[in-house]
Amino acid sequence: MAHGSPRVHGGGPADRVPGSRRASASINPPPRTCGCHAGHPVWQEGRRLMKHRFMLPVLCLLAILVCLLRMLLDRPPGGTLSFEWPGASWIEFRRTAMLSAAIVGGSLGLAGALLQSMLRNPLASPFILGVSSGAGLGLMVSAWVSYMTIGSAMTLPGDGGVSAMVGALLTLLVVYILGQRKGWPDPVALVLVGVIVSTIAAGGMMFFQHLVPTGLRGAFATWLMGTIPEVMPSWSLWMYGGICLACWICCQGLASQLDATLLGDDEAESSGVRLGKLRLLLLGCAGILTALAVSIAGPIAFIGLVAPHMARLVLGGRHALLLPGAVLCGVILLVGADALRQAIDLGGGRMPVGVLTTICGGLVFLVLLRVEMRRT
Repeated sequence: MAHGSPRVHGGGPADRVPGSRRASASINPPPRTCGCHAGHPVWQEGRRLMKHRFMLPVLCLLAILVCLLRMLLDRPPGGTLSFEWPGASWIEFRRTAMLSAAIVGGSLGLAGALLQSMLRNPLASPFILGVSSGAGLGLMVSAWVSYMTIGSAMTLPGDGGVSAMVGALLTLLVVYILGQRKGWPDPVALVLVGVIVSTIAAGGMMFFQHLVPTGLRGAFATWLMGTIPEVMPSWSLWMYGGICLACWICCQGLASQLDATLLGDDEAESSGVRLGKLRLLLLGCAGILTALAVSIAGPIAFIGLVAPHMARLVLGGRHALLLPGAVLCGVILLVGADALRQAIDLGGGRMPVGVLTTICGGLVFLVLLRVEMRRT
């Protein structure tokens, strides 16, 4: 690709249809005759890229400020809202909640960006593959087996993290195998199989929730609504954070190949991209990231759907900027939602963050969708 990567999800239909004139022009643009005046397309592209690169540190600063806000804002159970730096007895709870929300939000944001690019579908999200339902099913099965063998079930989110991740990865494997066409993963087939597998896993989750003890169903119901934990072992936070960082570094090195895939399969393969292996790697990273998030906080909707769109509006469609931007937007959204829910008390205690993200995320996504429609 000459003179920069193609725009994605931000142009007209020709920008997204493989083999279109505008898509071909982005691969082999006409020779530059003059790049000295501000109206030249090359000059405009350079200014746009500089603007996008400037906005990435702004997003990073905003994420730090939101995390600081979460450390200052809190409402103890049965207490009143406070806005101050926590004392020695509370700082560990707030720090765990802030770090957990940051890891979960960043993981979902990155997973959403990967799936939208791989499937070339702006409405794709991590939950389209049924990973969240698979994680919940794995946890329910593990809790039931634990209760039947030793007479007590596991606690959330600590003991159930491993079983939830195993269930998520097994679900991902089933979706990947059944979503192949002629030996290679097909984007449309993956979406259809993901929806079906998600429905089956959700039914199994309700079945095993019925089998566990009545006293444990309340904890599972709260987990299924999406809850940021305030108590977690430090080693698990380090482990989950390290996994998220490793997935981001791996995907960041594939940014140029991701740009090429948005031109179409033929154009990507002609430029040297091995689509089969690339899709397998992206699918694995997206599944691991989503399983990681569900293991910590349960299924949290719309973060993985909205965060990539926010990053794309601010930073453009180049994956070198889009991927870290999606991580930062996911952190901002989920940590901000966790801070906001501290101020909401409708008489039943603090609202689970998953409920808040579902309500607000849907409204925000409608606004983003409207803005995107006007741009196109």
